[in-house]
Amino acid sequence: MKIYQATTDPHPGTDFEEVYPPARKLYNQIKAQTKRQPYIRSAYFGKEKIFIELFWVHLNQQNRKQRNKRLKFYGCGMKLIRKTKQEPITKRNPNKSNELLHRFAGMTKSGDLFYVQVKENLKTKRKDLMSIFPAG
Repeated sequence: MKIYQATTDPHPGTDFEEVYPPARKLYNQIKAQTKRQPYIRSAYFGKEKIFIELFWVHLNQQNRKQRNKRLKFYGCGMKLIRKTKQEPITKRNPNKSNELLHRFAGMTKSGDLFYVQVKENLKTKRKDLMSIFPAG
């Protein structure tokens, strides 16, 4: 698997209250660009839309420590989806046979490895950002 080299660092901070505002501000900027569901365009998928609302639903299912870890890499993950043309690891969702899971790897400017997972529905071709998380 090839790793995308991001040009940004994770959001600074060790507490949820420090990490959440810059991540949510970035989300609100993306959301303001559309009247419907917020999305970003992906270079790997030929500028197709990747809807990002599901990430926040998934994030709220995590405990506070996991939320903090994942939100730190939110900006890096958005940059990775927009810019990368690297081949992801793709496999069928074991829980739903009509879905593919694409996992992209990225490296922050400071050398931290992280992953971005995108879910693709095979029938509708809709792609949703599922998760952004650090390695290990």
